[in-house]
Amino acid sequence: DRLTMKPVLVLLVSTAWTLTGAQYYYQGLMDYLENRLLAIEDRMQFWHDQSHRYHTELKDFKKLTAEAMDALSKEHSLLFKDLEGASVRVDRVEREMDFVETLTSPRACVKKADKVRGGRGGGRRVGGDCVEILSGIRSVKILKRVGSPKGMWTRDPRSSKVYVFNGTSGDSVYQFNSVRDFSSSPGASSSRQIRLPSDFSGPGSAIYNGFLYYIQQEAETDMQVVRYDLTSDFVTDIAMFPVESRAAVYGLNPETVADLAADDEGLWLLYASSDSEPNIHLAKMDPATLDIEQIWDTRCPREKAEAAFVICGTVYVVYNTRLASRSRVQCLFDVSDMVRYGAHASLKYNPEEKQLYAWDDGYQIIYRLTMKRKLLV
Repeated sequence: DRLTMKPVLVLLVSTAWTLTGAQYYYQGLMDYLENRLLAIEDRMQFWHDQSHRYHTELKDFKKLTAEAMDALSKEHSLLFKDLEGASVRVDRVEREMDFVETLTSPRACVKKADKVRGGRGGGRRVGGDCVEILSGIRSVKILKRVGSPKGMWTRDPRSSKVYVFNGTSGDSVYQFNSVRDFSSSPGASSSRQIRLPSDFSGPGSAIYNGFLYYIQQEAETDMQVVRYDLTSDFVTDIAMFPVESRAAVYGLNPETVADLAADDEGLWLLYASSDSEPNIHLAKMDPATLDIEQIWDTRCPREKAEAAFVICGTVYVVYNTRLASRSRVQCLFDVSDMVRYGAHASLKYNPEEKQLYAWDDGYQIIYRLTMKRKLLV
């Protein structure tokens, strides 16, 4: 029996050791797996924290970027305004340089008697036949800047009074006693305000022998010329001028439906007969009755025209570009002298002084002209 039990004990002991070793092995495996899972969980938590941090940083970066873009947009807007302001200042400097050049240039050295006079009856009387044509611009004087970018100012050839039409429509006209009074006046404070019975249409009015002639547009196709007595403040006559449509006489100034002009020979009307008519038409009017005496096709194109004036029955049409550049007189013949940089809303000739009164982007400018005799054939 003892010999029989001995192998059994050995087997049991061996089995017990085997089971104990397996238990330790599996326990170690479980501990290892648990540690690995804990490490993976730690790594996942770390990744989660890192992702959250990156997400937060990205949101902060997007916020900072949006703020920076907004600041850049504001800076761009301010820079654009500064550039616009610089452009205006450069344009103003160019104008002032033009003015200084007229003071220092030998062409600007005119006799004292030829300067703009403030007293009554200033300027020269023109007698006899009108036999002069424009040969050049002798000098330019930028008088001041007041009012709207577009308007009109002129002087009565038979007196020293100056008339200012601010804007391209309205019923108010400002009368100054002289060019000097207008130049020294802050705005219209020292003027006499004339209230018209109806609105003028466009900067195409004219002053002639104490009367104001202006365009009145009652309907789309009804254009009227009004004769207004500046002494009695009363309308003396109205004439209907038939046109097919509200066609602008100058392509670059659509507000000018017609342009009245006065010179040594009387009263003129520049107009466009219809939208399809490419050329500017000229009508000679009786200043007393407003009757049409004669009509011509000037052959001067309306396209790119900005203004015109009449001297001794000759029409001079000024042309420019959509973006204001150098204005040139190109009709009826080409004049080599350039007027100046800018865009003229109106040009009015004074036969007594041989001067043009121009309105250019709110600036009131005087052009002194050089004349020569016409060649008689």
